[in-house]
Amino acid sequence: MTGRRWCPGDVRKTGEPMERAAPIRLSVRDQVRKALRAAIVGGELAPGSVHSAPALAGRYGVSATPVREAMQLLEREGAVEVLPNRGFRICARTARDLADLAEVRALLEVPVMLSLARTVPASRWAGLRPLADATVVAAARGDRAAYAESDRRFHQALLELSGNAQLVAVADELHRRAQWPPAVGAETGAGSEPRAAARLRPGVLLADATEHGVLLEALVAGDVGTVESLAREHFSGSAWR
Repeated sequence: MTGRRWCPGDVRKTGEPMERAAPIRLSVRDQVRKALRAAIVGGELAPGSVHSAPALAGRYGVSATPVREAMQLLEREGAVEVLPNRGFRICARTARDLADLAEVRALLEVPVMLSLARTVPASRWAGLRPLADATVVAAARGDRAAYAESDRRFHQALLELSGNAQLVAVADELHRRAQWPPAVGAETGAGSEPRAAARLRPGVLLADATEHGVLLEALVAGDVGTVESLAREHFSGSAWR
């Protein structure tokens, strides 16, 4: 690379606040991985498409080595498949994949939310309000990559109130896997609209984002019944399920 140091913001807006003190410096590999994640979630790198490391390196203005390293990490996240001597294919989720991930996430997260609704004081939920609002802002812009990150941050911060770091790590991994795009034409059921097409509609993201605020209000009120119904509906009907 030449000139000033490259960063993902040169390729795509991520929706992250810029005024953070002492930002963490990412390696070139991690910068590329972050940009590739955004491109995959945002649909710029379509499910099923094949890309070579040199071509992606040219796109991001880096050498092929950090691209290969980033793609190998994304393979572990279930985002890409390595094709020997060809490059990398963007993985596509089937409707069954998405339903299975939603089911596992609900089994893991809903009981934790119910426990937190019973035990966490109302004042401690205030820190999640800006995170819930950020999902709405990203969804209103129709920025799927920014929404995906803000959605993960909200759920991560919520689960962190449990004090269980292992739970947070496992849930975050499942959440990220659930955000990779589905195959074009993947159906959610008989006579239903293809989920891939539905995700392209800004209204789907906005409805999903709005649920965060409603869920937060129920958690603040300690309304366990409402929390459970909202959480289960959120997972089953989420744009990122």
